[in-house]
Amino acid sequence: MTQAVVSELDERVPGRRWTVRLDAADRGGAAVRVSCSRPACAEQRLPTAAAGRAAAVAHLKAHLRAAPAPRAEAYCACRTDGCRAHLPDTGRPVRTEPWRCGGPIVLAVLTDREGRWWQALECCSRCAAATPGARTVGQAPAPRTGGRPVPAATGAPHFSDQQTAAAGPVPAPRPKRPRRRRPLPKIAQRIIPYDLRPLTLRDELIELGDLFRSYQERDEPDLALLAELHSRKAKAFVAWADATGDIRLRLEAERAEQAAAAAGLQHQHRTGGAPGGGPAVDRLLPVPAQWENARSVLAHVAGHAPLPGPEARLLVLMLTLRAAHTGTGNLVGQDLTGLGLADPGELVEQLTGCGWLELPGTVADLLASRPENATPITVPSLVPEEDGTQPFGFGRKMRPKLSGWAQRVISEKKLRKSKPPAEARLFALTLASRTDGSGRLGRDGQGIGLDVLTAQVPVDPGEFRPLVDRLTTVDWLTDAALTDTGLTGQLSERILPLTCPFRPGGP
Repeated sequence: MTQAVVSELDERVPGRRWTVRLDAADRGGAAVRVSCSRPACAEQRLPTAAAGRAAAVAHLKAHLRAAPAPRAEAYCACRTDGCRAHLPDTGRPVRTEPWRCGGPIVLAVLTDREGRWWQALECCSRCAAATPGARTVGQAPAPRTGGRPVPAATGAPHFSDQQTAAAGPVPAPRPKRPRRRRPLPKIAQRIIPYDLRPLTLRDELIELGDLFRSYQERDEPDLALLAELHSRKAKAFVAWADATGDIRLRLEAERAEQAAAAAGLQHQHRTGGAPGGGPAVDRLLPVPAQWENARSVLAHVAGHAPLPGPEARLLVLMLTLRAAHTGTGNLVGQDLTGLGLADPGELVEQLTGCGWLELPGTVADLLASRPENATPITVPSLVPEEDGTQPFGFGRKMRPKLSGWAQRVISEKKLRKSKPPAEARLFALTLASRTDGSGRLGRDGQGIGLDVLTAQVPVDPGEFRPLVDRLTTVDWLTDAALTDTGLTGQLSERILPLTCPFRPGGP
């Protein structure tokens, strides 16, 4: 057996190998030299390293296209390079080293990370897989036996008393099929217990889980169907919570109720309806999440304004909307002078003096800036922390929508023509953000409490009567009734596109 192995080794040939290199042509210059290890290939000189790399890659590709397929009788060209697929030296003759490889012979391409040389070589598939960065571009065809029996593997024992069957290959045993378990019924990533009672509740949960999974596979959304599914889920989870005493199921039921209300409202908007049976409204902020974000910004400014007074509050609100996401934004002089403030420069000086606002230059430079040279501003309290936390939960695309909404409200045509003071603009923003779907003030049209108005608009309670009269005069507000406890009324149909109504059934 040993003599047979040696004869087969003698018939094998060394694997081919050639290398294309990229070197500097002149010391201190940008020219490079491309050389190939094949003697027939002439050296090339190119003016830049980028051109040299392109030429080297093209040269190697030309060799690969012209080279024949890898030879099945070749052994690894990497055997002298300390290839990790070769075993350590055991004292045996070097001529047996190629048999320590494995797999068919392939043509592999290597390169260094710096892009200084490219190499192609014939090696076994095991060595190619073990070499970092090696890519296989060709494989040798399977060797033909020519009717001779294929020799057994070198390391496999063979006994003379065991004869090989001559009737052809023995069929492989049939693979054992894995036992498949029936999937457990789930809904909202929760397993429905098999012993849940009553059975009608368990059947309802299983059916709802199947319906939700079927809805996710739909090509087109059906918001009415989705609202119905969420409503059924809320009722089923309440019953599930009562049967098991799990408070988490009740919280899931509350979330399902909110999802049902949101899906129903979106369906009404898309189909031409509106809450309360009124006409459909094409709002500037059409999504309920945008309405909540607008109210969150107003509430944040009301609780964190660094200066007193309605003018400072209005300026802080507009600057907060410009820098809400990252704590930075751009500003021009028109943004300040268009707010109708008595002295915007003085207010900016006070904001920079107390550290709430940072400018790269002077206040005069800010007031003189134009859109082509906008001034970058920074609000340190709005810059996200190192862990990513920030005062607001909305993203980068939401911020300009909220800023544009506030600008549209305070500069509404009829309101702007009346030259309103800062408190009237803040009052208009507050009313536009606290209505129901039909434009009635307050949640479900119940009105806005006086404590809420004074928190949003920093004026004395007695000063709200002139503000109500002003908005009524410019056809913002109708049927207004101001009492010692709050304000009720209806925003005009012209203002409905600027409103941010409360979600039905929401908090």
